Amino acid sequence: METGAKVEKRGLGADSSPTPLGNGEKIAMCGRFEQSETKRYYASAFGADTSDDLEWLGERIPSYNTGPGLCPWVMMLHKGELQLVGMRWGYRTPKEAAEKKKPWICARVEKSLTGRYFRHMFREGRVIIPSGGWYEWTVEDGRKQPWYITRKVNKPIFMAGLTNFRPYVHQTVEVGFVIVTEDSGAGMVDVHDRRPVVLQPADAWLWLNPQTPVEEAAHIAQTRSIPTEEFMWWRVARAVNRPDPSNNGRHLLTPFPGEDYLSEKV
Repeated sequence: METGAKVEKRGLGADSSPTPLGNGEKIAMCGRFEQSETKRYYASAFGADTSDDLEWLGERIPSYNTGPGLCPWVMMLHKGELQLVGMRWGYRTPKEAAEKKKPWICARVEKSLTGRYFRHMFREGRVIIPSGGWYEWTVEDGRKQPWYITRKVNKPIFMAGLTNFRPYVHQTVEVGFVIVTEDSGAGMVDVHDRRPVVLQPADAWLWLNPQTPVEEAAHIAQTRSIPTEEFMWWRVARAVNRPDPSNNGRHLLTPFPGEDYLSEKV
């Protein structure tokens, strides 16, 4: 695909058929997302009471290139109260840690409930990761080409996650979280065949609630994710490829020349 060439807005066309990305070869999900707003912003969009100024102090530098191993905000419910805590992205068992294996960063929704690896988290460690959007990659002309994916409406996304962290409990093992993924469906599959499970606030509250039965939480994750046609995506500069905490800034979200779709959010 010619660099900088004008392409159509990605998503589903009028005939509900996927718009192809050209000849770009798909590569494995690299795992980055943007989390540039404040705790108060995400909590308010989630439907929480944010009237107490003291409760929502403690902000951090906006992150436009959050990668595995970093500690973004994660939403949890503790005794019915919404909390945003910094938590490391990535999980591995004590045995894997001893063997210095890389942590897992994602969990397939269709396996996390029944598989032994994540099952304990599905029952006791459901969380939400707030964000503005995430990145995926294709290979074009032998180079990794990043794409930014976000909602068409100017609202944050709430990604389903799982964690082994237990608030106010002494833990002697590594703690972290993974993002729950599903098949990307028609259209978005041309960027990558997996995508995060993204929930509307009402469903995300149910996902978080430890009183929600496991079967209901599984049904929400498998059937209530926001559909592909409500997202848009575009190429961004390859500066995103450098996972350096200092490589940060809103410029990373700027569309590639000829793909100015930021103004098309409705």
